[in-house]
Amino acid sequence: MIRVFPILLAIGYALVMYRFSAWRTGRELDAKSTLLADPALKEMSDRMASALDLPRIKVHIYEIEPINGLAAPDGRIFITRGFYKKFVAGEVTAEELASVIAHELGHVALGHSRRRMIDFSGQNAIRTVLAMVIGRFIPFVGVWVANMLTTLLAARLSRGDEYEADAYAAALLIKAGIGVGPQISLFKKLDALTASNGGSAPAWLLSHPKTQERVAALQKLQNRWEK
Repeated sequence: MIRVFPILLAIGYALVMYRFSAWRTGRELDAKSTLLADPALKEMSDRMASALDLPRIKVHIYEIEPINGLAAPDGRIFITRGFYKKFVAGEVTAEELASVIAHELGHVALGHSRRRMIDFSGQNAIRTVLAMVIGRFIPFVGVWVANMLTTLLAARLSRGDEYEADAYAAALLIKAGIGVGPQISLFKKLDALTASNGGSAPAWLLSHPKTQERVAALQKLQNRWEK
């Protein structure tokens, strides 16, 4: 029989570690971020706020160079300084950066941070069970196999969140009168902007879907909505 105590211990440990990680992330963001005050981007965020019947959408700049957007566990929205520099240099439009903000709003609105906490706890429990079961048949290798399988599961769940946030952003951008076009055009620029892995890693190992797959999903949504 599988012992229950190690599983409960794994779940408890995962919850504590997730809370600690969220607290540490919040401290980091507090220390290295400022409120975004760019007039062109404020116009975009105001249009989205109006579409959501909100008085305002606050966006912060996270003072790091990698190009990224971020929805913090406490619901705050961030774009990195590196991303903002691309906008200032004219490599990214205000509408394209608005699509990033809309995507991160999707993560907040759809409760992905809370879901990740639940998923992380469940994955830790699954890892413990697999390690115990497989370890009985393949000593010393069970932990490695369990880690690999739970990593694949986590990547799959994360990709699902990204598709959901993309769809939310597309709907919001259309309602705000911005449209899906900037969202798609930004995706087509991302590989060049981020100098990413160039698609060398298998898609099932990535926490984000491949760019062309996300574009195809958005185009499918756009075609359906237009009809």
